[in-house]
Amino acid sequence: MAPQSRRNGTDQRLLPLVGLVVFLAAASAAVSVFQLVADTSPASPGTWLALVSLAALGFLVKVRIRIRASHHDIAWTETAIVIALSVAPTSVVVLATGCGLAIATAIARVAPFRAVFGIGKNMLVATVAGLAIHAAGWSLGEESTAATVLPFSLAYLAAVLLDEVTVLPVIALATGERLRDLAREDWVLRLVTAVARLAVVIGTVLILRIDSRFLLAVPPLIFSLHLLYSNRVRARTEQQAWQRLARTTDALNVVDLDKVLTTAVTQAATLFSADEVEIELRDGGRVVRGSADALSYDGTGEEVSEVTGMVIPAALEGHDGSADVGVLRLRFRGPVELSEREQYTLRTFASALCTAVRNAQAYAELARVADAHAHAATHDALTGLSNRRHLLEQGTEQLGNRHAEGVTALVLIDLNHFKEVNDTLGHSAGDQVLMQVADRLRAATRPEDLVARLGGDEFAVLLRGLPAPAVAAHRAETLLAALHEPLDLDGMRISVEASGGIAAAPANGGMPELLRRADVAMYQAKRAGQRIATYAPTRDTADLGRLTLGGELPRAVADHEFTVNFQPIVDLGSGEVTGAEALARWHHPTHGLIDPLRFLEAVERSGLLPAFAEAILDQALTAARSWRDAGFDLPVSVNVSPRSLLDARFPGAVLARLRAHDLPPDRLVLELTETLTLSQLDVVDRVLSRLRDAGVRLALDDFGTGYSSLSLLSRIPVHELKIDRSFVDAMATSTEAAAVIRSTLDLGRSLQLDVVAEGVENEPQRHALWELGCGSGQGHLFARPLPAGALLAALRRGSGGRPGLLAPPLHDAGAVIRLPGRRSGGPRSRAAGTSNLPG
Repeated sequence: MAPQSRRNGTDQRLLPLVGLVVFLAAASAAVSVFQLVADTSPASPGTWLALVSLAALGFLVKVRIRIRASHHDIAWTETAIVIALSVAPTSVVVLATGCGLAIATAIARVAPFRAVFGIGKNMLVATVAGLAIHAAGWSLGEESTAATVLPFSLAYLAAVLLDEVTVLPVIALATGERLRDLAREDWVLRLVTAVARLAVVIGTVLILRIDSRFLLAVPPLIFSLHLLYSNRVRARTEQQAWQRLARTTDALNVVDLDKVLTTAVTQAATLFSADEVEIELRDGGRVVRGSADALSYDGTGEEVSEVTGMVIPAALEGHDGSADVGVLRLRFRGPVELSEREQYTLRTFASALCTAVRNAQAYAELARVADAHAHAATHDALTGLSNRRHLLEQGTEQLGNRHAEGVTALVLIDLNHFKEVNDTLGHSAGDQVLMQVADRLRAATRPEDLVARLGGDEFAVLLRGLPAPAVAAHRAETLLAALHEPLDLDGMRISVEASGGIAAAPANGGMPELLRRADVAMYQAKRAGQRIATYAPTRDTADLGRLTLGGELPRAVADHEFTVNFQPIVDLGSGEVTGAEALARWHHPTHGLIDPLRFLEAVERSGLLPAFAEAILDQALTAARSWRDAGFDLPVSVNVSPRSLLDARFPGAVLARLRAHDLPPDRLVLELTETLTLSQLDVVDRVLSRLRDAGVRLALDDFGTGYSSLSLLSRIPVHELKIDRSFVDAMATSTEAAAVIRSTLDLGRSLQLDVVAEGVENEPQRHALWELGCGSGQGHLFARPLPAGALLAALRRGSGGRPGLLAPPLHDAGAVIRLPGRRSGGPRSRAAGTSNLPG
């Protein structure tokens, strides 16, 4: 294989390799001249003429192939050299090869740099082949056929290997192809060709053994074999080209335009052996450029390609010349002329690419239309928010995801008096209000939240990944606060009021049930005049189970099925019990222990509230008296139903029970829940004022979960705040929960109120709360709710042999502790507690 590039420039990277080849060839020529001078029987002029002609013919008769912009020739030179070694010494063959190739390169007008390399390389081939024959023990005049086949087989093998070793690196450097790829390319064809030429070599040598004059018949024989071989190579090349074209056009059969263009660029670079391929589309002016390895540019065509040289364009149009979608450009570093077959292949490929681009563009348009329809089906046309359908789909997916982290909640928001906007300013102004509300809700939510318009003036926000259910109320307040600022309607500023309902994901019922609960909470907020209300099962009249239990309440009260358990409240620093919370339970004869959340609202509606409240209060005060008689003077806390505070007789009943049990009023703590009833009705103020003036202590339960807290504190002077357990649960992982606890403690210190943390489950929580300045806490870390007698036994038993303690102190006695701030003191620091007393 002899390379002959059509480029005339000298590649500097080839100089070391070419220089080495030329140096070795010159040394071989010098040795050959010395041997020729010393030879006593020189070759005849006819032999010289035949050998020179054979070498020249072996170079000129070739099959040309193109790799990118370089042309390379598969010649018969090594075959001619090995045949020549059968009739002349190695020194003669080396010099005759040099002379013959010098004449041939001159005739072919090969560039000097290429010519020198070709001559030097083939002189080395002659030298190595001659040495192989000599090493095998063969000499001129050998008559044995068996002794001839092996040496000349070795000589031809050495010639072919040397040709591959010297030529392939040169081609790789000249074309930029990887040497490994060149070695693998058409290796089967090269192997078959080598075997066929070896057969020609062996056959010719054996013929020449008969009579050396047959040497004159060798050139015509080689020429005939060349024609046969070149036809086979051409046929195989065309077959491979059509196969590659078929595979390439099949690869274009995709509907993604990016994949079509990437495949077209990389495959066309291989198919046409181009240095670079460029595709320019008329629609949008997109330009994609790259090589067989990867894309190098994808843009609008403003960047200038670095590759310079010859460009062969092909219009991307159908076979009939219609549907011109752009142009395909093949770029080569040097001059290239495509064969007729390559030109036809290019037109076929361009037509297939045109069809693929049109199909991809049509599919993209169909996908765009489908996406637009899908978006329209799941989004509100006016605001662009998700619609009810999309909310239900996303919510169902979220609730069904077992691996979803955090709590899922729904906030339902309804604009108040929106109809007045439409009636007064017109529907166009109403639409502007809705769009501005949508924009503000979007801006006030996190990326993982989903904002939807359910219809009219009703919006919903699906909150995902909340650290605790109570955090939903704070997020809801943020949403409504975003609507507080007046809206600008064509220079006119109007205020929008809204009501919100919050519901956490239910255990069952899925997204429809979550939406129903949020809707219930929202209408509770509207009826009560609140801005926000959180769904509470006790206020949901749709619970059929509670309705059924309501019919059994008279019997339960008469049969004393309602009992009270007590959960101790502990000083977080010392571990000393400072009070107890009374928790009402219903021991149903059939259903077992029933939680108060399931029956309290039924109690309130049944008319049995006073009797029920008196029974719970009586049990709580009886327990407190028994503890006091045993030496543990602990106050007990009881939750109060908002309906009890509407009864002007309630304070008298409470004080009467205290006198009956001979307990001071400050041994009772009444816990109040955050409801609008507390802040709206004057009768509530009178009831609470009478109780407080009598010495009964008041506490605000679940502080931070509602938004009437501050207004309540300004109106009802309570003694104590209780931090809801959801904030304690989430304080280690949620900055929001920790901030609520910190602000509650700061508020308690500022107003000189006791602060009790609910739901203390482990020592890290206890330590963290203590370090923040929280004095008291309750939770399973200290004790679960116990009957009065069991709690008394636990108090007597104590911790570490110290009665009255349920946990070891955080610090040794006498230790000096640097506190982060003033801790709340007062009676709770000595003893206090809480309960579910609805009345």
